Amino acid sequence: MIGRVALGATLVLLTVSACGSTDSASEDTLTVFAAASLKNVFTGLEPEFEAANPGVDVRFSFAGSSDLAAQLLAGAPADVFAAADQPTMDKVVQGGRITAAPATFATNVLTLITAPGNPKGITGIEDLADATVVVCAPQVPCGRATQKVVQAAGTELRPASEESSVADVLTKVTSGQADAGLVYVTDATGAGSKVSTVPIPQASAAVNTYPIAVVADSEHPAAAKFTEFITGPAGRKALVAAGFGAP
Repeated sequence: MIGRVALGATLVLLTVSACGSTDSASEDTLTVFAAASLKNVFTGLEPEFEAANPGVDVRFSFAGSSDLAAQLLAGAPADVFAAADQPTMDKVVQGGRITAAPATFATNVLTLITAPGNPKGITGIEDLADATVVVCAPQVPCGRATQKVVQAAGTELRPASEESSVADVLTKVTSGQADAGLVYVTDATGAGSKVSTVPIPQASAAVNTYPIAVVADSEHPAAAKFTEFITGPAGRKALVAAGFGAP
């Protein structure tokens, strides 16, 4: 009798275990590589996308676009790539990891940020000579934009550091390690009261366009659905609210 009870319990456990394995296996994990400046918008949209696509679990990897592109070209597995500028996306296309035509879904421009209250009284690019300023590295989209903005201002910058992503520039300013930094308008908006913003007229000289595309070897049908979601009404509404411009 005891043997039968034990056998029955074992069968129940095996059945429960098998059911659990089936549920886990049916979940579609979607890996999205996205520029650091998209973090707030994309993570905010995640619940809505997953609710509309039951069984899909979105996993994000946020970093500087150039770093993400390098990972993709080195063979890193991913399903979707959203870059902060077209040249970075072009490199991935040329490397064969993306074969479909990328879709432009947003634009962004730079602005100056300082500590709250702007204690140094910075009014524009020309006031940065006597300030500790941080910028993005030249190989990063926000770094390329920074170079164009500085050239348009007819001046030179001697940054204290060059960061690998716009998020790192923001952190240096909010943590008090720098007096000022050049970041995207969207990052300044997202930082709220942690920074003061100084609009710069030269920003129009460097408008970044954001492309998104499905990675060529992705095996997830939800990858195309995600790009359609970002370029569709829900994505557009969230992007505009965050300060991004229309493509």
